[in-house]
Amino acid sequence: MARGLPGGVALLLCATLYASRQNFRPIWRSGAVLAGALLMTWPALYNGYPLLYPDSMSYLEDGRLVARALFLHRFSADYGGRSFIYCLGILPLHWNVTPWPIVALNALLTAYVIWLVVRSILPWQTVTRYLVLVVLLSLLTSLGWFASLIMPDILGPVLYLCIYLLVFARETLSRAERLTVIPIAWWAVASHATHLMLAAGICVLSGLLLVLRRQSMRCRLRAVGEVAMIVLVAAAAHLVLHSYLYGKPSLNGKRLPFLMVRVIADGPGRWYLEQHCGEVKLAICDHAHNLPDNADDFLWTADGIWQSASEETRERLRQEEIPFVWATLRAYPREQLSKSAANFWDQLMTFDLEIFRPNEWILQVFDRVLPGERSSYLRSRQTRGALPHEFFTSVQNWTVIASLVVIGVFTPRKWRSWPPRLIGLGVVIVSTVVANAFVTGVLSMVENRFQSRVIWLLPLLAGVLVLDWRDGRQRLVE
Repeated sequence: MARGLPGGVALLLCATLYASRQNFRPIWRSGAVLAGALLMTWPALYNGYPLLYPDSMSYLEDGRLVARALFLHRFSADYGGRSFIYCLGILPLHWNVTPWPIVALNALLTAYVIWLVVRSILPWQTVTRYLVLVVLLSLLTSLGWFASLIMPDILGPVLYLCIYLLVFARETLSRAERLTVIPIAWWAVASHATHLMLAAGICVLSGLLLVLRRQSMRCRLRAVGEVAMIVLVAAAAHLVLHSYLYGKPSLNGKRLPFLMVRVIADGPGRWYLEQHCGEVKLAICDHAHNLPDNADDFLWTADGIWQSASEETRERLRQEEIPFVWATLRAYPREQLSKSAANFWDQLMTFDLEIFRPNEWILQVFDRVLPGERSSYLRSRQTRGALPHEFFTSVQNWTVIASLVVIGVFTPRKWRSWPPRLIGLGVVIVSTVVANAFVTGVLSMVENRFQSRVIWLLPLLAGVLVLDWRDGRQRLVE
């Protein structure tokens, strides 16, 4: 093209074209992240409204109570059982008017963090590969569904990927990117109790992995310490906020007695009460004759034990929970261990999209939480039960199976030759998926939402492995 031009002019033209390409590169990358975020919101757009779960209404409602106590000093007896930090964080986005900005934030944060992860492993042709991965993950997994859901669930996977970036791919981040990832990680840790527990576990596991591999020890361990500090600051924020609202420090305020409910639903807790209620004075003994056999009936049924209990009885149940659980474990250790192992396995295998069915309770409280949005929500496909969640559950199941096959094929062959970043990403993702099933299934209850919110990380890992392998093949050919 420049053959007929003088040498200086041709050189100047080439330099100008190169500079233009460099100048447009940040715009192109930002456009890719925005496009990825938009792709993730397709379930909300198709539904005609952000996806809602019963807990969504509590997160939307509780923020006003906490803000009123913080800024107007108008205190309440109870502020709900959700993360107050998450409730406060999303309050300026919705103001109990519309939840759409929350979906936008979910998608942008997720798209941005995935972009940084893909770039850390695949620095060439990143835009194309990133968009391919996002399209596949959005269509074939639960990623888009949880980005479109008004819940902190999507922030869990975002957090675990942030930990990978800060510990194993720190050198791929600019100072500005690192200073952006840190507050994202902090807010994600503070948004849910399980996020805090899993983040602490990943810190310990990452530190052990670095010690065993002995690679860049000082720098990497300092990064683990930085993530641990993020977790500690998030925990401290909860302690201070609960101390201000309730008068005593706590990580989770007036929480529900999940452990008590778990061991009773499993059986050993029920057996213990049948044998010992004559000699111990526990509040739960008043209901020993009509204990439900599942956690939902205990906690959420209108005439169930928890919903019908007075505030005084609820406080007694909270205080007696840990002693009761320890007593049950001492009395039936093998039986409870067997039940917990079964719960863990059930949770590990349960990741469908059934949670997006219509729910009557949402409609009952809708006018109180989003008073001007009822008609919009009633027009949504979720309200009419018209979302294709069964079809996409089947699609996700096959995608996860294929991803496990890919991971299983590549790991034995490539483990020793994998770069440290890829090893770090694999360890973070696999350990997160397993630990999430353990924490939720054993300590809370088996629910499809818990595992479905993280299961898309496995296809992400499989996709990165395939693209990295393809890069290696191309380099060999060249």
